[in-house]
Amino acid sequence: MSELKEGMEAPDFELPSSAGGTVKLSSFRGKSHVVLYFYPKDMTPGCTKEACSFRDFRGELEAAGAVILGVSNDDLTSHGKFIEAHGLNFPLLSDVDATVSGLYGVYVEKERDGKTRLGIERTTFIIDREGVLRKIFRKVKVDEHADEVLAFVKSLG
Repeated sequence: MSELKEGMEAPDFELPSSAGGTVKLSSFRGKSHVVLYFYPKDMTPGCTKEACSFRDFRGELEAAGAVILGVSNDDLTSHGKFIEAHGLNFPLLSDVDATVSGLYGVYVEKERDGKTRLGIERTTFIIDREGVLRKIFRKVKVDEHADEVLAFVKSLG
């Protein structure tokens, strides 16, 4: 599959949700913009900081017509602990087999401490109410990221 680009239709998926049941991306069509963010691992410093910024901006994002969905390869038990530890107020989706992160092109080879392994590259996709990828933030730097996301979502109207 070719790399996803802004203006393309967002690939649909369905994943288990920390809120119970599953979440299907297409269920938001015609209703909400979606802030779909992929992050490497629950309870790690950068991922915690990112999740907490989205938690703090949730009200403003909702007022701008958006929902937040976080995705990692962690299981629902891990997500539950992460949510409880940090008071997260949006669902985390479990992509344990990396199917969806692969579909979105964010499950990549990463190098750390001289070792190469597969993992999620921190990436945020803004999907509009029609299911179109309107903005892709690749290799996200956590500081100020929620501000950038909010500003972009507000620009969608």
